[in-house]
Order: sequence, then structure tokens, then C-alpha cells
Amino acid sequence: MPIQRIEDLIAQNKQTQTTTTSKHLPDDDSNPAIKLQEKMHDIELLKLEEVCQEQAAELGLEYINLKGFPVGPEVLSLIPEEQARRIETVVFFKIGGQIRIATCQPDNADMNDIIARIQHDFPGASVEIYLTSTHSMEEVLKLYKNIARVRHIETNVNLTKEDLERFQRELPTFKDLEDKLMQVNMTEKFAMIVSMSLNVGSSDIHIEAEEHNVVVRYRVDGLLQVAAKIPASIWPKLIARIKTISGLKINIDSVPQDGRITIAMDNDKMDIRVSTMPTAWGESVVMRLLKSSSVGLTFEQLGLRASAFKRLKHEMEKPQGMIITTGPTGSGKTTTLYAILNTLNKPDTKIITLENPIEYRMVGIAQSQIDHSKDYTFGKGLRAILRQDPNVIMVGEIRDMETGETAVQAALTGHLVLSTIHTNDAAGAIPRFLSMGVPGFLLAPAMNAMIGQRLVRKLCPSCKEEITLDLETMERVKKLITAIPDNSGEPIPDLATLKFYEGKGCDKCNHLGYKGRIGIYEIFTKNPEIEALTLSGNVSEYQMKEITHRAGMLNMAQDGILKAVEGVTSVAEVLRVTVFD
Repeated sequence: MPIQRIEDLIAQNKQTQTTTTSKHLPDDDSNPAIKLQEKMHDIELLKLEEVCQEQAAELGLEYINLKGFPVGPEVLSLIPEEQARRIETVVFFKIGGQIRIATCQPDNADMNDIIARIQHDFPGASVEIYLTSTHSMEEVLKLYKNIARVRHIETNVNLTKEDLERFQRELPTFKDLEDKLMQVNMTEKFAMIVSMSLNVGSSDIHIEAEEHNVVVRYRVDGLLQVAAKIPASIWPKLIARIKTISGLKINIDSVPQDGRITIAMDNDKMDIRVSTMPTAWGESVVMRLLKSSSVGLTFEQLGLRASAFKRLKHEMEKPQGMIITTGPTGSGKTTTLYAILNTLNKPDTKIITLENPIEYRMVGIAQSQIDHSKDYTFGKGLRAILRQDPNVIMVGEIRDMETGETAVQAALTGHLVLSTIHTNDAAGAIPRFLSMGVPGFLLAPAMNAMIGQRLVRKLCPSCKEEITLDLETMERVKKLITAIPDNSGEPIPDLATLKFYEGKGCDKCNHLGYKGRIGIYEIFTKNPEIEALTLSGNVSEYQMKEITHRAGMLNMAQDGILKAVEGVTSVAEVLRVTVFD
């Protein structure tokens, strides 16, 4: 059901009320007194609804009659029953970022707390208040009796250390997962799927309905792996379970929905971003796992070399300017920005972010989520942020002139601005800004640092072994190493003693040969030559690469090859994600 149909649904509900009233009288004419009494009661209720509708208009609120309105228990449970009855207020509608609250007491002081809590639990959500009658409220409050089951399910969304250790013993391989899924109840099915994902270090869980099966796949170190196939007959109950605990409409399967699950573990908290989408054989569910501990990664853990970090740290310490990360989706740009924010996050520093969506919630940082349905865009959000007197601003993405120019202006007026832009490498960032229409005379003084990055899989330490490269690949490797600038600050390996490795596969890495990922980077900072070229407003990526090479920048392929020489990754991985010249 599209979000915009809420108004149609309300109109239809009003029509239903009138029709129901006219049909409510019994056909039995044997007792005219009872018939007359029921008719008078219905007329009185209609008058009460008309009065409530008039009051709503006077208060500038929408009106809703909830009698017969389809309110799901997972939506109703957003306000506890005791509070709902005390202030006569319920949530009656939620799809995606649209939340509707009905109340008989719109001026109650508790309303502000309810709205604040819902917006905290659902960042960026649009919350609207509707006025309803006392009779209408009494009808919907009866539905709280259906919430007991939902509350029971929610309390079970916990994975303790003991759970994980048990599942690690019971599910050493994907085949064991497939077998176990056929033997347990629906609550344990979901727990097993999530636990196995944590065991293998997956970033995403894909559950897809096919004609005869439901396929469970995990994205492990950037690549999808089929983990299990279960009969299609299980699908309705499994997706109902997922929808229930993620706050989605169980009976809606014709439009995409988005929800969220929070799982409390012993020493960490994990948010799961849930997305459902209709397909030919049912629905596709993708669950993105966002662990709080991922935000605390150090630059060394990310894969940043000491010489590159030294240059970046110098730019991070400046009170104004722009630091831009570049790369395709899934290259770790957001993680790098969060690492920078963690370093800058201090009590005397005001940091505001503008994201779509908010992936990790960070203490001490004001995070705002854009909402295109409300015309709350990156450009408009950024202008609003500037009125909040921040020191540091993070904008999730710059893709148009409005956002780009506003970000540059912010960087020139005393703010440190962090953001991402979609280009192939760091050298393409300045040409991309200029092509958007951002003037060179503004861009040149604003830029601090450009970061290009990719993610490569790390070799499994338990099964990696030395290999011999073919002659053609070895020549390309030697060419890259020879081209490393002398002023890069990195020691250049001896070409005569190069060693490379590959993972043969073992139980610890699910026979993939790889376990975990690390970044490969290229970072350049502004110098007089780059600033002069930017001021001209006419610069190509080729020119930028020439200048950054002379300035001593190690490019991504060279950084990757050095990590391959060190035994961290393989040459094949570097070949997979970079332009290898």
C-alpha cells in the first residue's frame, strides 16, 4: 500500500462508518423499542463524530474515526498500553517513515515526550497527529489484548554470548545451517540466520523467495555466498516473523517496506536495517547488519598507512576546509568518515551529520536523516545545519550543484566539512565538483584532502600459502612498484625478493581463502600547483594524477600491491578492485 493512500484509507473508513451505521439495525421487527433505541444510539454516535471533526478543524488537525480501522499490534505497541489509556493516544498507522498518531488529548504534556521518543526510535520519521473521538479511541484500545504475543517476540530478540557460542558449535558450516533450519521453530530460525551471519562476518543477509525454495545468502567480505535453501512453504511464517519484529505491516506485500531491528548482545548492540520488496514468487528481504563496534575502528585497522595518515591528520586538525572521500558504493567511504568523526568527537566540538540513512548512531554527535518525501534534501538540510553553529559537518553525499556549492561555502566560513562524492579515484574529485558547476575560485581555497579507496579481502591467516605469479602479472606488479614516487614516504620492496600469497581455503574461512576486509587508499592534500589548476576551472583527471604523483601520492593499486607483498591480501584481490596498470 503506497504511503500516499493513508488519506484514501481514511476517506474509505469514513464511508464504512456511515454504511455500517445504516446496516447496523436488526431485520427483526418483533421488538420496535429495541430497534428504535439502537437507531437513536447510532445517530448519537454520528453526532459525536461530527462534533469531533469540527473540533479537529478548529485546532488545525486531521480527523480520524478509528472504528473498524486496520491497526496492527506491532504498530499499536509503539505506545505502551498504560500510557495510551491514560492520555487516550495511540499510533494507528506506520509505513516506512510515515507515522500517524490518534489522540483525544492533543494538548496533553505527554504528547511531546511520545513524539520525541518515536522520532528517536525512527530517525527522520514524519509524525502527524490526528484527533479522534472518545468512542473511537475506546474501540481501538480494545486491540491491545492482541499485543501480548508481539511483546513476547520482541523480548526474544536477544543474542547472548552463550547463544553465539552454542550456534558456533551447532553451525560450523552452511550445510549445518540448512539442516538445522528444518528442525527448529520460527523464533529460532531467525536467531540462527542472524547468528550464522555474525559467525561468518557477513554485512548483509539476503532472503529471497523462489518458485520452489527460499534462498538464504550472506554477503561475506563483499561477495554473496549461498548459505541455505529451505522449502517455500516455510516462507509465509518466516517473513511474518521478520516483519513483526522490524515494525512492518504483515499484510502488506505489494509495495516495498523499510524497518529496523535492534539486537542487544553481551558487549555490543547491533541494528539491523530491514528492506522488503515484492518479487515474482513472494518478497525479497535484505537485512543490513550495523554493529556499533564497527564505528570504533582505528585508522590502522582500516588499512591507512602511516605516511598517508600523517598527511590526513594534519588536514583533520584544521578548523575549516573540506575532506572528501571517493569511491563506488560499498568501498568503505562512510566507515572512513566515521573514523574521522570519532577522532574529532570531543566535548568542546559541535558535530552535526546529515545522512541517508543514519547507519550508526554515535554518542555526542547530532545526526539528522534526510526525507525526500518531505522535501528535506541534502542541500536544504545543509543550509539548516549552518544555523546550528557547528564546528564539524558531515554530509552523506554531494551529487548536485546546490549541495556542492553550499558545502564549499560552509568550508570557507569556519567549518570543517566531511563528505563523499562518486568518482573512480581521488584525482577525479576536483573535476567532478567543477563539472557540477561549483566555481573554481571557491573550490580551490576550500579543499583540504581527497581520499580514494576500495576494500579488498584479507587472506585467511590459517590457510594462506606462498604462490608464484605468472610472468605477465609479475611484470605488471614490478612496473607498479617501480612507479612508486621516491617522496611517497614508503619503503620500496626489493624486486628480486618479492613474495606473494593466496588462500587455499579451510574451515575457519568457510573454504574461501579470505577472512575479513581492509582498505586500500590514495590520499592527496592541496598544494600550490593543485590550487592554481583548480582556480583555472579547467582541469582533467589525467592532469590531477600527474600532479599528485609528483607530490608523492601512493595510488590505490600501489597501496594494494604493497599489502599483497606484506601477505595481507592477494594480487588477485587488488586486480579485482583497481585499475591495475
